[in-house]
Amino acid sequence: MNMTRSFKLVWGTWSLTFSVIVLIAVAVLGYISWRRRGSRPVDGWLEFLRWSLVLFGAILLNQPEYTEEFKPTDKPSVAVICDLSPSMGTKDVVDAAGKASDRLGVAQRLARQESWQELEEQLDVRVHTFGAGERSNLFASLSDAVNDSSRLLGVVVVSDGDWNEGPPPVTVAGRLRTNGVPLFAVPVGSPTRLPDVELVSLDAPTFGVAGKAVRIPFSVQSSLPRERTANVTLKTDRGEEVQKEIVIQPMGRTSSAIVWNPVDTGDVMVSLEIAEQPEESLSNNNRMEAPISIREEKLKVLLVESYPRWEYRYLRNALSRDPGVELSCLLFHPQLDSIGGGNQDYIKSFPGAIEDLSQFDVVFLGDVGLEEGQLTEENCRLLKGIVEHQASGLVFMPGWQGRQTSLLETGLGELYPVVLDPTQPEGWGSRTPSHFELTRAGQRSLLTRLTNSEEENLGVWESLPGFQWYAAVERAKPGTEVLCVHRDMTNDFGRIPLLVTRTFGTGKILFMGTDGAWRWRKGVEDLYHYRFWGQVVRWMAYQRNMAKGEQMRLYYSPDQPFLDRTISLNVNVMEDSGEPLQKGEVIGNIVAPSGKTETVRFQSSGDEWGAFTAQFTPREPGQHNVKVGCRQVSSTLEAEIFVQGVAEERIGRPARPEVLKELAQVSGGKTLSADNPAEIVAALRALPEPPPAIRRVQLWAHPLAGGMFIFLLGCFWVGRKAAGLI
Repeated sequence: MNMTRSFKLVWGTWSLTFSVIVLIAVAVLGYISWRRRGSRPVDGWLEFLRWSLVLFGAILLNQPEYTEEFKPTDKPSVAVICDLSPSMGTKDVVDAAGKASDRLGVAQRLARQESWQELEEQLDVRVHTFGAGERSNLFASLSDAVNDSSRLLGVVVVSDGDWNEGPPPVTVAGRLRTNGVPLFAVPVGSPTRLPDVELVSLDAPTFGVAGKAVRIPFSVQSSLPRERTANVTLKTDRGEEVQKEIVIQPMGRTSSAIVWNPVDTGDVMVSLEIAEQPEESLSNNNRMEAPISIREEKLKVLLVESYPRWEYRYLRNALSRDPGVELSCLLFHPQLDSIGGGNQDYIKSFPGAIEDLSQFDVVFLGDVGLEEGQLTEENCRLLKGIVEHQASGLVFMPGWQGRQTSLLETGLGELYPVVLDPTQPEGWGSRTPSHFELTRAGQRSLLTRLTNSEEENLGVWESLPGFQWYAAVERAKPGTEVLCVHRDMTNDFGRIPLLVTRTFGTGKILFMGTDGAWRWRKGVEDLYHYRFWGQVVRWMAYQRNMAKGEQMRLYYSPDQPFLDRTISLNVNVMEDSGEPLQKGEVIGNIVAPSGKTETVRFQSSGDEWGAFTAQFTPREPGQHNVKVGCRQVSSTLEAEIFVQGVAEERIGRPARPEVLKELAQVSGGKTLSADNPAEIVAALRALPEPPPAIRRVQLWAHPLAGGMFIFLLGCFWVGRKAAGLI
């Protein structure tokens, strides 16, 4: 690097004229003063010192500067940034002959050093690539290229603009504009989506039950201009196969579901594939797969009732005959000498300890209340605790005796999903049967699905036998989901809600506002009655049974996790004695599909209940292996969490040239075409060479100049004193 030094005055006409006039005036007046005092030598030196002070001030008035100019001997540099992310594999670059190629070919061609040979004598071209992984961080790529280049003259970005990680890249473009470095954008790819059918989601449940139908929802995104009929095939790694025909809506998303009946237990990998359509340009995004664990089910259910009404009797029969349910009944019959019942599935008293009550996955509360011989305040507190902290389900089934209204004064009142009319605790009855009506949420819900077809299901609910009693409900509480309402009765808040669900803590709540579901057996026996209550039990116990060991239970929310969405992890830990662990250190290790490991530390959310919670945000789709351990207990728990979704960077998405155009506009550059590499070379060659670096020292404002002026004034003052002039 060459350096030249120089000294100059930044003077103006007025400052120079003023300085000359003042210097002449001071010189003349000094001479006259010297002659008047007898022309002594000492007076002559003092007058010369005075004139020197004025001369020094005149020089400072004309702004003297000392400059050092650094002229580098190396060549200025240009950064070429090429996008090699998976989305660049989209074949939507059409040449003059009409032949389509992928975006990656253009980027790879410009990423070769040979493409910039014409600029080697003038510029130092440095090629950078990014996006070889699953995501593209355009901000980081631009920042790294800028920081890595000395004497940066310009930046070229070759990309489809589909960045999906990091801060907005436009902030780097603003930095480039400040430094006087233009960015030349070279967008690659078509901004319109290719004709395609893509399977975008496969919402497989975590586990299923052998012998029970598994419903697997899925969604299809279409960019075809017309409606299409396609076959969807579900296959398992055991050789099972299920097919379904769907109608794919044009230029939009189509959601449907396929039903599979697993026979054997074990871990199964299921795959869903849509038949390739004649017009679509991509076929490698028509298939997705997910694991499902098929188990032998044994759910523990507690049924609590006072008077053995018909609803209780038929519900007890339905649950006791379900091979996946282990039923315990508790009957507070006022005419019985002691609490209990006649069969072996009856228990003698309400479970009074946490470790006893927490064994139950679902608890049904019939027409029982807070009174002598029935539930106590402590019983209600424990029920609230297992729902809130241990993911148990609770079903409220009030009756015409109105005993459940007393529960509203306990901790269970917070769990109730509806507001009851306090003036009508015994509800409303009529001789004329009333009927349910499904809401929009009820039409979509799996709880109210009594047939496999949505159309048939709506007809079944309209034809179900009616009920002759219903609870006096005013309205549903905020945060609940109303599945069924009274077909005819309304109040100030609208239709009377009869079937309402909600989530409380980690558990689920269901309110059944009639006692006439047993009538659904009329003419069809157990077809709809058994199916409904079986679905209720499994829906409420689903999370609680995701993964469990001897002393630990793991469940998470949402139960079908998606990419980049936070998952709430919940763990219940039991001591060796069976009691909930009150204090402990629980740590989980999560291994992503790529092998990356993340450690999460669980925090206690309720010491009495052995409940610990943590949060985790998955960055990769696919199966994540989880291992949970606790120092205070001797066992560990291993589980799998399958994260739905596809990678952010994928083939088939339209390009985003507007992103690159914004970068070029903000930085003061231009948007160029990848079809004309000579234009890019010419634009770089025309860039002006950056000016040499100059270091300026403004002597007129330097502290040393001020110090020198004060020093000379001091000398002048001391000299006058020594000469006897003061």
